[in-house]
Amino acid sequence: MTFSKILIANRGEIAMRIIRAARDLGIPTVAVHSTVDRESPHVRMADEAFCIGPASSAESYLNIPTLLSVCEVTGADAVHPGYGFLSENAQFAELCEVSGITWIGPPPSAINAMGDKIRARALMLEAGVPILPGTPGAINDVEEAKRLATEIGFPMILKAAAGGGGRGMKVVERVEDLEQSWLTCSAEAAAAFGSGAVYMERYLRRPRHVEFQIVLDQYGAGVHLFERECSVQRRHQKLLEEAPCVALDAETRKRVGGLCVEASQKIGYVGVGTFEFLYDTDGSMFFMEMNTRIQVEHPVTEAITGIDLVRLQIDIARGAHLPFTQDEVPGPFGHAMEFRINAETPDKFLPSPGTITAYEPPGGPGVRIDGLAHAGYTVLPHYDSMVAKLIIHGANREECMQRARRALHEYRIEGIATTIPFHQRVLENESFVRGEYDTHLVTTM
Repeated sequence: MTFSKILIANRGEIAMRIIRAARDLGIPTVAVHSTVDRESPHVRMADEAFCIGPASSAESYLNIPTLLSVCEVTGADAVHPGYGFLSENAQFAELCEVSGITWIGPPPSAINAMGDKIRARALMLEAGVPILPGTPGAINDVEEAKRLATEIGFPMILKAAAGGGGRGMKVVERVEDLEQSWLTCSAEAAAAFGSGAVYMERYLRRPRHVEFQIVLDQYGAGVHLFERECSVQRRHQKLLEEAPCVALDAETRKRVGGLCVEASQKIGYVGVGTFEFLYDTDGSMFFMEMNTRIQVEHPVTEAITGIDLVRLQIDIARGAHLPFTQDEVPGPFGHAMEFRINAETPDKFLPSPGTITAYEPPGGPGVRIDGLAHAGYTVLPHYDSMVAKLIIHGANREECMQRARRALHEYRIEGIATTIPFHQRVLENESFVRGEYDTHLVTTM
């Protein structure tokens, strides 16, 4: 099976990444764009491009009827959603299937199963994946919350059942603060996700954030492609990722990765996906959520395995079998890091939209850049602030860090503030250099 054309229901860096993978496979692509994105690099790179609405995401990149209409007009018989926007929207995936369009991603049933965090916890518990002590369902009122919190123990964390990306989360240290935190979290969840349902979990004070990349084909075969360390965060938003995680041993990697694959098989998962865990100081790992899409940080896995994950996504959607078993998965080779270059102030992470007046990317061994930045490019205030991803690979972690220092020193972006100075500080931080850090690293720097 092959595709006539792939419509990319996204923009920017990930749209360009998908176009490149499709072009390697000889498949034409259709880009979509808002009115303010007309000059974006992904528009010029694609074989065809269609304007789908004004700057507002709700009226353009999130407009499902318009996206389906573009498929019909162009003859696109496959849709790749990338990450963000509609990438985890089961309704869009289902409408594509009903319209005879291949969704390059998991089936709607799997997206639904993992999109509801309460249901996902129950499924993972059934599959034998360790989860944090918490409520079995959504909390209905404050009194119930207080009773259950006493059973779970403090500190605990409130989370949006339909949430993700760090939104709709509140840490509660004592029962006196629970009522206001619950009301605030529920309101934030309703505003961000359309559902005010909230559940509770035990809060770990000093965890690492570790995630496993899994891939399954349409025939039930699956593998994991090792793990990524994602503990460098601000406000629960990732800034830097590395692979492999220096805290994990081979036995833990094999055991947890295997559990992730088995759980994916039980829910009928197809394609690439990511299991996110909290890794406690005693070596315990607890499931947080599953992302049913390609991740921003997928290049670090590509760097240590040599596998093109986006191309593999497309191949699996076309009906291909996995090209390897777990024992045949290449790697992990060396060490890789990804630095998110955001248009933000490097101290308080405030947005810094504007026009890039000068742009000189780094080069040399072990350096890869995925992005859309160039001199004259305008970073718009309407969308995500990431303008590039700097991916570094080395024979080991020490070489990787040294190459990263060199590359960040070379990297020149003028006209806007960026997170480059922040990353330079991380690479000089003693805890990070030793590999002995957790999700609180940024707040302690």
